[in-house]
Amino acid sequence: MKSYLKWTAISLGSVVAIAHIGVLGHLVKREPDRIQVPTINIPRGTPYSSYKIEAGKDGYTIEYKANDPAILESQKSLSLDKEKRGFFGGGTESRREWRTDQFTAEGTRNIGGAVDGEGKSAKEIECIVADAGARSQGAMAGSAITAGVAVPAVIGIPYVGWLAAGWVSLLGNNIGSSAGSLVNSAISDC
Repeated sequence: MKSYLKWTAISLGSVVAIAHIGVLGHLVKREPDRIQVPTINIPRGTPYSSYKIEAGKDGYTIEYKANDPAILESQKSLSLDKEKRGFFGGGTESRREWRTDQFTAEGTRNIGGAVDGEGKSAKEIECIVADAGARSQGAMAGSAITAGVAVPAVIGIPYVGWLAAGWVSLLGNNIGSSAGSLVNSAISDC
C-alpha cells in the first residue's frame, strides 16, 4: 500500500474512534436526578376534615379523615351534700352523679351504634337492604314458576287468555316477593 493512503486511513480511523469515544462519553455521562416534589391533590371535605401528610425518599402517605372530630363529648357532674333536719330526726344525703354524652358534629346525640340521617341503626339498614334483595329474588322465582306452570294453562282461554296470562304472571310475582321477604326475616333475625 502506498504511504499517503496508509496515513489517510490511520487519520480517518483515529477521527472516527475519537468521535465514537466522545459520543459514548456524552451518552454515559448522565445528569444528576432532579428531586421532584409530588403534586398532592388534597380532597375537599367538610369543615371538620383533617389531613396528615408524611413525605420521604421512598414516597408519601396521606391520612384523611372526612369528618374529624366525628364525635363531640360532653361531661356533666353533680355533687350534692345535704343534711336534713326534721321532726323525726336528722339525716344526711350525699349524692354524686356523672353523665357523659356524645354528640355528632351535626348536634345529634349518639345513643350507641351507627345512625343515619333518618335515625336508623346499622342493623335496621342491613335488614332493609336484605329484605329488598329477598323480595327481588322471590319475585323472580315467582314469575319464573308461574310462567312455566300457570301461564300455559290460562293462555288458551278464548278472547281474554292473553290478559289472564298477564294477571297470573303478576300474581306469581307478588306472591314470590312476599314469600322471599318472609323467608329472609326468618333467616336473618329482622
